[in-house]
Amino acid sequence: MAENPVAETRRLCISNPIPQIFDAARYLDAAVSAHIQGKRALAEELIRSADMPEIYEWLKPIWGNSKAHVLSSASQSQPILSKDLRAKDRMPRGNTWEAAIHQRDGYNCRFCRMPVIRSEVRKRINSTYPNAARWGRMDLEHHTAFQAMWAQYDHVVPHSRGGPSDLDNIVLTCAACNFGRADYTLEEVSVADPRSRPPVCTTWDGLERFQ
Repeated sequence: MAENPVAETRRLCISNPIPQIFDAARYLDAAVSAHIQGKRALAEELIRSADMPEIYEWLKPIWGNSKAHVLSSASQSQPILSKDLRAKDRMPRGNTWEAAIHQRDGYNCRFCRMPVIRSEVRKRINSTYPNAARWGRMDLEHHTAFQAMWAQYDHVVPHSRGGPSDLDNIVLTCAACNFGRADYTLEEVSVADPRSRPPVCTTWDGLERFQ
């Protein structure tokens, strides 16, 4: 069968993560290890080291500006549906779907492969280290690594375009890939379907061991 030349030209994500994000992940991982060992001062210092201005500068043009990423007219894309025509539930039913997604996808974005952190874990760290793991009301008041690595659950076919709310259509993503694409289709932003590649396997645990 002939390969699809259009699919070959698609990028893997909205914007490739900068190296500082992965440096920040290493700082945060080391901070959690220090916390577990009772080295609170070191943990706080490492959390502060992960709060890099370069990450915010990378994230700023992506955050909330999805129209800038539309690269194709995608004339055959699904239209935006009225709410009464969309799948009734925005997310899968029950209380096990989130765990099932993490078991399948790990703790890395399926698009850009960035390490991600669940908001529940970030809140636990913020509660213990409120000054270092800052999280205010405005974007500028957010710890830059926690902001970029904020775990999201993204509909591959957007919910607003008729995508179902089942595990086959939902993948784990970082904040940049989720909010950067918004409700545009993969065709409209010329991004490859992440389900065509297996999830990345790393030792990153999403800092879940923090207690």
